[in-house]
Amino acid sequence: MTPPPTLAAAPTPQATAEQAAPPRAAAVRVLHAPRRPALVLVAHGSRDSAAGAEIARLLDRLRAARPELDIRLAHLGLNAPLLPEVLDGLSGRAVLVPLLLSRGYHAKVDIPVSLAAAPQVSGMIAAPLGPHPLLAEALAARLAEAGWRRGADGRDAVVLAASGSRDAEAALDTEEQARLLALRLGVPVRPGYVAAGGPSVAEAVAGFHADGLRVAVAGYFTAPGDFARLAAAAGGDLASEALGAHDAVVRLVLERYRSCVPALLPAAA
Repeated sequence: MTPPPTLAAAPTPQATAEQAAPPRAAAVRVLHAPRRPALVLVAHGSRDSAAGAEIARLLDRLRAARPELDIRLAHLGLNAPLLPEVLDGLSGRAVLVPLLLSRGYHAKVDIPVSLAAAPQVSGMIAAPLGPHPLLAEALAARLAEAGWRRGADGRDAVVLAASGSRDAEAALDTEEQARLLALRLGVPVRPGYVAAGGPSVAEAVAGFHADGLRVAVAGYFTAPGDFARLAAAAGGDLASEALGAHDAVVRLVLERYRSCVPALLPAAA
């Protein structure tokens, strides 16, 4: 006689619910990214309203490019707000990007002293903008806007007109920028100075003219002003405007900022 089949016990309501429930999700640990350091753009300052307007345009372009960043403008003199005032209004991490084209007293002394006087700010000072290939790009573009074209006869030359400094490293930086611009343009480029150092812009222009060359003066200034006007009046066949809020300058400021950020953020960031 065949035994009757064994019937499984009907699942209880509790067991049915447990079997139907999806596997419980593993606990997720949420890490909040640290706040990005503020970017403090440190300009020289000028009594020329055109200079202030151009720096304001640069600031607007930076904020448009990186709207998530706290970007502030400070001046070393002549214009408000001054750097100490801006630093007083900050706390936490910040990167100071000097809107300077070479090493010199401002970069080596003025800015570090101001940062040291703001202990509530954990800050780093980026390198000056120059020398850099992006500045050669901006300089070439400004020359093209002024009408410069390299002739087929090989009789073109450029004077890189800079403000000048008594600091030997500043002169080396300007000479390196002249080299980078020469590589970009394919013509001889020599530095000339408006305020300190030598040769003057007029002397550099005259030297090229003596060799029978057409001479363009490239304004190696962050913004328009007296120095740019003096350079333009130094006898060149044409002269370009200051670098200003050129796209390559915007990119370079952000590159200088990014280079300092890793050292300010925790390793987990």
